[in-house]
Parts: sequence; structure tokens; C-alpha cells
Amino acid sequence: MADGRAERGDAARNRVAVLRATERLLAQGGGDHVSIDRVAALAGVGKGTVFRRFGSRAGLLQALLEERSKDLREAVTGGPPPLGPGAPARERLLAFLDGLGSIAEGNAILLAAHEQACAEDKYDDPSYRSWHGHLSALVAEARPELDAGFVAHALLAVFDGALIRHVTPPEDPRRFTRSVRSLALALLGDGAAGNGEDGRHLRAEVAAHAPEDR
Repeated sequence: MADGRAERGDAARNRVAVLRATERLLAQGGGDHVSIDRVAALAGVGKGTVFRRFGSRAGLLQALLEERSKDLREAVTGGPPPLGPGAPARERLLAFLDGLGSIAEGNAILLAAHEQACAEDKYDDPSYRSWHGHLSALVAEARPELDAGFVAHALLAVFDGALIRHVTPPEDPRRFTRSVRSLALALLGDGAAGNGEDGRHLRAEVAAHAPEDR
């Protein structure tokens, strides 16, 4: 007997199967290896099921990225500080970039495929809108004289799958995140950052998190 709950259970199982199939195809051949036909066949569902749930190849990649960043999103909205509410804006921003950097370093292939598939609608992508809104609010609080929306776009622009893979050697898997943190610290310095105690503190903090020359 198929009641509403059984149908919802089937839909949930199909969704998981489709996303796991998308992951496997990405790992096997990158974004070009992902297609609705291949995903449906590997997941053991009909092509129409994939279309109805995700709409397109871009929709598949958007859903997978949302799934990978779910824990970070929940930590930002309701977790303990510094990711969650209650910490100063500067601390929350750095903690968020650390978390996002960790996701990016572990999902560079997905980010590259997502960037390619969603290029025309990048700024309307659900994950991007969420990240940009959070960063914009924190930048506006920490540095109200800056164009917070632009700074948030500039920070997110470096979360590029190809760039992450290019600058991340196997022996230093966190180099990308440290570099993003250094960039953010430089942006968050006040107008007198080059002089005085505040300037010395900022330079020391940037130097502490800067990647080694290679």
C-alpha cells in the first residue's frame, strides 16, 4: 500500500541515490562526465525522475553543493559562536571563511563543475546567495565604510575550483584557506592599519596565517 509517507520515503531515497550517483560521476571524470542520462542510469531511476526533482544538470550540481554545505549553513544560523550568532563580526567572518574554505578544498571538482554549469545564473544560485548575504552583513558590521556587497563578491570570487586545485599542493592541503584568511584580514584592517599598534597587530596576524613561499 502506497500512502503519502511511503511516497515521500521513495522520493527521499531516490534523491539520495541521484546525488550519490552524481558524486561518483564527478570523481570518475569531472563535470563533463555528469549528465542526466548517466546519473539516472547509475542511480537506478528513470530519467524523468531526475528531471522532475532537479530540472537540469545545473540543478543536480546545485543540490549537491547545498548538501555539502548544509552543516556550515546550520552552524551559521543556529550554532555556537564564532560561526553562530554571538561573536564579533570579524571573528564570525573569519570562522565562516575557514568553514567555507574547508568545504572548497574537499570539493574542488564539484566547485569547478558547478561554476561551469551555473555560469549564467551564478549570482542567483541558492548557495551563492546564502554565502554572499552572510558575508555582506558581516563586512557591513565590521567595516561599515566599505561597499560590503562588493567585498563579499570579491571574497567569494576566489572560491574557484580550478584555482583551489592550482594553489593546493598535496603536502599542504589547507594552503588555500590560509590564503583566503590572510586576504580577509588585510581587507578588515582599519584605515590606519599601516601605522601604530593596530597596524602592527594586523600585520602580525596576516603574517601568522600567510602561506609559505613555494
